[in-house]
Amino acid sequence: MLSYSKSEFNNTDFNSLIKMIEVLDTEHKCREYLEELRWNGEPVCPHCGSVRENHYKLKQAGKFKGLYKCKDCRERFTVRVGTMFEDSNIKFKKWFLAIYIFASHKKGISSHQLAKDIDVTQKTAWFMLSRIRNAFKADKLGKFDGITQVDETFVGGKNQKKSKKNRTENTQGRSTKTKTVVFGLLSNGIVTTEIVPNTKGKTLINVIKNMVEEGSIVVSDGWVGYSKLYKNFIHKKIPHNEGLYVKDNFHTNSIEGFWSLLKRGILGIYHSVSPKHLQKYCDEFAFRYNTKNYKEGDRFNLALLTATERLTYEELIG
Repeated sequence: MLSYSKSEFNNTDFNSLIKMIEVLDTEHKCREYLEELRWNGEPVCPHCGSVRENHYKLKQAGKFKGLYKCKDCRERFTVRVGTMFEDSNIKFKKWFLAIYIFASHKKGISSHQLAKDIDVTQKTAWFMLSRIRNAFKADKLGKFDGITQVDETFVGGKNQKKSKKNRTENTQGRSTKTKTVVFGLLSNGIVTTEIVPNTKGKTLINVIKNMVEEGSIVVSDGWVGYSKLYKNFIHKKIPHNEGLYVKDNFHTNSIEGFWSLLKRGILGIYHSVSPKHLQKYCDEFAFRYNTKNYKEGDRFNLALLTATERLTYEELIG
């Protein structure tokens, strides 16, 4: 079925960008690679779910270019339908380059830089990155049952970068007047984040209850909002205000390390992020963190497989 065989695809490790470019050097190979990855040799109709190896292949100008017709519901489809690539005129080669760069760069890539790298407009690059980022959103995880580190961070709202007339009074420290609160939980090398309205105990503990098995060990700093964790969990408190950062081998260094990556990425690459889109940026950094032990090619394949939702421009700006 494939002019580029299954064995060649499966045995190919795209552990460098140049390797991916050399192997997937035509639009035809890119399409076949995605078909093999998604369908494993048996095209799946996105309209009715029919799985057949011999769906009708429709030719265009005498050539088959990936357009199928379902033998059951008679609808036409391509491998793009039902993915981030749907209704996009951008070639697979550019999409694949964007996804590989985006997934492998530790702190992401700006739309201006991506536009230069793949020769598209900045607006197109921005929309592509938004679609890719939307595909990286966290799946519904099962509850953490190991040692779970929890912490909160504040994004945005720094007065020192504003002129005096644009500054807001009393917004430093833990103020939420101009800052957005991101709450994070990390267990066994997996991190998940959630935007929360405040750092009150009721707010934080409800998130922990939803994400962590009751009776598990939860490690936090000395913030008063965690004071009632003992009712449902084994609470290990690390009083940072006393200059203590490790106690009985428990610490919150891992989740704080994740905050460092997130903030350096936002500040250094994206410069600023609106509260409306912040959760998606958090999911982006969580995706990279949670796949940090993956090979580059495996992360690229995973990104392609998770690209099963199409984000429209109207949804993005609405």
